[in-house]
Parts: sequence; C-alpha cells; structure tokens
Amino acid sequence: MLKKELIKNGIFVSLILLVAIICTYKIYYKFQNDRDVDFNSESLSVVYHDTLGDKITLTKVTPVTDSVGLSTNTYSLDVHNNLTVGVPYQIKIIPDLDLIEEDKCDEYLIPEEDIRISVKVGKGDNEIYNLNELKDGILLNTEVKALKTDSIVVRVWVNKDTKLPAGEKMHYHGIIQVIENENIVAIK
Repeated sequence: MLKKELIKNGIFVSLILLVAIICTYKIYYKFQNDRDVDFNSESLSVVYHDTLGDKITLTKVTPVTDSVGLSTNTYSLDVHNNLTVGVPYQIKIIPDLDLIEEDKCDEYLIPEEDIRISVKVGKGDNEIYNLNELKDGILLNTEVKALKTDSIVVRVWVNKDTKLPAGEKMHYHGIIQVIENENIVAIK
C-alpha cells in the first residue's frame, strides 16, 4: 500500500515538473522571439536584441559625462555574414522622420551637437562621437568576415556640456540602419 502511494506521488510530482519545464521553455522563447527583430539579405542577417528593435530614443535631457554615458542603455545587434567571403557594411544613425512627423515634435528635438554616441564591435574599444560629427550618419564602416558574426553595441546620451537645461522634455528619435553595398539591409 505504501509502495503504491509512493509511486502515485512520484508520477504526480514528475508530471508537475514536466509541465513547469515545458511552460518555462515556451514562455522564454515567446519573449525572446518577440524581442529579436530579424532582417535578411542574401549575404547578411541582422538581429536586434532590444524591444525597440532598430529604434533609438532619448526621452529627456540628462547631461552626463562619457564615462557615465558608456554605462547607459544599450542598443545591441548582431550582423551575420551568410557568405564564404567577407562582406563590407556600414552602421548608420539617421533621424526617425516618420516618428518625428507622427509626434509633430520638430521643436522638441535635442540638437545633434548635444548628442554623444558610442559604438563597440565585439570585445573592441568604445568609439565615441558627437552625432553631428558623423558624415552622412555613418557610425561604423567595416567588414564582417566569412560566415562570422559581428556583435555591435550602440549607446546614446546627452553631452555633459550641453546648454539645454537638465530634465527638459526634449528628446531624440533615431534609427540604426545596417547598409550593405549602399542597400539598406535592416529596414521594416
């Protein structure tokens, strides 16, 4: 009698554990798939790892030093080469004109000279620029090796030397584009 009861309890506990594992797996991959935004061409695949995908948003003026800016929110993406030869590409930061027009917020935009931006490829060093210094918005001009993936982290913050008052409701809307041979790979 005791043996039958132990067997029933063992089966019951095993079923509960199995259901818990399956549910956890389904929930994790549901949220993971919702976060990743995939873009593909014949030679490159681009995956954004943030809920905003390719969108950059600064919501208010918070001037910080570069060292603090390098610890702010990240916009991360992977650029994977599907070919057996290297593929040159660019990472470009452009204003999100559709969102600016939709919000009718032209007069509330943080000036580009007050926006600092950093880019880091893999385990490399952070390269820091003022947004207005980027020629045609090109943040990175590089090549991904054959069948390899470049992991890229972009950070954006307001320069500590800005003349804008801290806390002001000004903002910035931008888009991170991946461009291969002058063709935009990452676009909806």
